[in-house]
Amino acid sequence: MMVFTANYKMEKRIFDSPQATARGFAEHFLKLHKENDNLSIALSGGSTPKILFDLLASEFKADFDWSKIHLYWGDERCVPPSDDDSNYKMTVDHLISKINIPASNLHRVLGENDPEDEAIRYGEEIANDLTEQAGLPVFDIVLLGMGGDGHTASIFPHQMELMTDKRICAIGINPDSGQNRVTLTGPVINNAKVICFLATGKGKAEKVDEIFNKKNNYLAYPASHIYPTHGNLFWYLDQEAVTKLK
Repeated sequence: MMVFTANYKMEKRIFDSPQATARGFAEHFLKLHKENDNLSIALSGGSTPKILFDLLASEFKADFDWSKIHLYWGDERCVPPSDDDSNYKMTVDHLISKINIPASNLHRVLGENDPEDEAIRYGEEIANDLTEQAGLPVFDIVLLGMGGDGHTASIFPHQMELMTDKRICAIGINPDSGQNRVTLTGPVINNAKVICFLATGKGKAEKVDEIFNKKNNYLAYPASHIYPTHGNLFWYLDQEAVTKLK
């Protein structure tokens, strides 16, 4: 497993396009894989991860020993795994169905279950599977996206208390649709060894600028509160996402 680092670093990595951004992370992921016997990674949904999964399932397919990688989800909509809204289904369609990974290495959120019960169950599964530090489970990698409102995982600005919630998983509620989602809490995300944002497109430019330059009401955005307690933070961005960044 990966070793802990004494201090964390934050690094911006900027690419020409969403495709190049996804490739940049894929290469980083492969490097970590080659350096470590086993990896646990909490995945994200969204358009750029979809590009990433397609890339991993094609050009990078033979480079990974998938038997040594355990897939978790940083958040999941409370829908069945066959639902088009399911992050798990998207990952199956674009990655899992195309690679040779043991079923025992897939740790999905049971979105069809009662949300509160599932948040407890999934938190217990994570706690049982992973090593811990400071009383919290430690993911090797947490992959994150950022919404146009500054949310990350399924922690939205109206639920900032989830950034300090002592539970492993909690229920995030989409403020527009009211949909329930099981999400990792802020302390668990920040307890990871490596945290990587994938943020692409013009729709992210305003929040990227505010977060990096500490402008306006940036502390109201959950994404601005992601900083590893003992790991490293990477922002994978495309040119459109940094158009306002000085």
